[in-house]
Amino acid sequence: MAQYDFDLFTIGAGSGGVAASRRAGTYGARVAICEDDRVGGTCVLRGCVPKKLLVHGAHFHEDFEDAAGYGWSLQEPSFDWSKLQAAKDKELDRLNGVYMRMLRDSGVQLIPGRGRVVDAHTVEVAGKRYTAATILVATGSRPFLPELPGIEHAITSDGALQLKELPRRVAIVGGGYIGVEFAGIFNALGSKVSVIIRGDTVLRGFDDDVRSTLTQELRKKGIDVRCETFVRDIEKRSDGSLSLLTKSGDTLEVDTVLYATGRLPNTKGLGLEEVGVKLDARGAVVVDEWSRTAVESIYAVGDVTDRINLTPVAINEGRALVETLYNANPIKMDHSGVASAVFSQPPVATVGLTEREACERHGKVDVYVSNFRPMKHTLSGRDERTMMKVIVERASDRVLGFHMVGADAPEIIQGLSVALKCGVTKKQLDSTVGIHPTAAEEFVTMRNKRPDPEESAAQELGHDSGKR
Repeated sequence: MAQYDFDLFTIGAGSGGVAASRRAGTYGARVAICEDDRVGGTCVLRGCVPKKLLVHGAHFHEDFEDAAGYGWSLQEPSFDWSKLQAAKDKELDRLNGVYMRMLRDSGVQLIPGRGRVVDAHTVEVAGKRYTAATILVATGSRPFLPELPGIEHAITSDGALQLKELPRRVAIVGGGYIGVEFAGIFNALGSKVSVIIRGDTVLRGFDDDVRSTLTQELRKKGIDVRCETFVRDIEKRSDGSLSLLTKSGDTLEVDTVLYATGRLPNTKGLGLEEVGVKLDARGAVVVDEWSRTAVESIYAVGDVTDRINLTPVAINEGRALVETLYNANPIKMDHSGVASAVFSQPPVATVGLTEREACERHGKVDVYVSNFRPMKHTLSGRDERTMMKVIVERASDRVLGFHMVGADAPEIIQGLSVALKCGVTKKQLDSTVGIHPTAAEEFVTMRNKRPDPEESAAQELGHDSGKR
């Protein structure tokens, strides 16, 4: 190993890169990490953390309104966007310092600047070259902006987190998790929000009941969800406002346009293909089950591989890699049964298969769905409902998926993800005593299956559906 400057050189100090580098350092490896921005990556600086802080801040609007139903009399509350932004930025500065200290305490050398791979064992940063036995690419992803006339007038989620003033009117193009989360934030803080999507419901790729439920709830809150709509161009007016023209000829006048149409792996300019690392059509680094690229000494973890783009996944991929390389403890990251959450208003959480996926992979399934008004809103009077769903493989009784839209969904699904990982059956759910009164108890008290459309049709025709 002495022939190299370092045992491990990591490009990108986001969640995955920091987790891998720190652990490798504690195992005695000589580690360096380079970063051309602040340490912390997308999640800490431009994603999960600042966005969740804004969600918390925005939700007080409804909390103040709901308090009246419980006997509280409040003066008309006021909101200061600049104070919320300042508080958020202060917390990000603190976290950046924490991450830098963790690297330093683990003996990891931080090298400022953007890294570029020169060969299988060399990385160049700011004109200086460093050699390493192993190179780890952990550069994450970046927002995607389509080619469109006037797209230069739009902002991405990065820009949305840095707005100096709260816009009065906002158009959000895209109905994925970023789009619906910012829609909830801006709407609750007083902006007039329009969400423009190509499909008929938000959250493409999620379970159909989740998608339809959240779409309805967003509209109840006054968000203008425009389905099957395509933006043709964006025009900036003399007064600074923006005009969106759709392909159907409609126009929408707003102050801010936020594009939330996905993210791409951040591999541009890294020199990866030149040294033999394979990239897919989206630019993602192609890796095997050990996170190894086509070049034996180069690995990649996190969003740059475009496997499951979630912070905890990147962290676990990094840790598994380091256990394998530096602790004689070979571990493959298990990408099955990974839970996820959308911090929309109301929030969404899910783990396992959607109903459509379950049918395609396992044949006959039993579906249990509950839709109810949360206890809190019996007194608050708010017209908001919770949806819970359990998908069960009929032949084995094994639960294949849990889905929820409603308050505390992420907290509830986190526990159920453990049960799913352990192979929980519907019979075991039924034998579990719920905690009353809670929303979570609904997951262990659902008894009535939703009718199977095919079997119901067969019964109406007088056939014995059991012989189909």
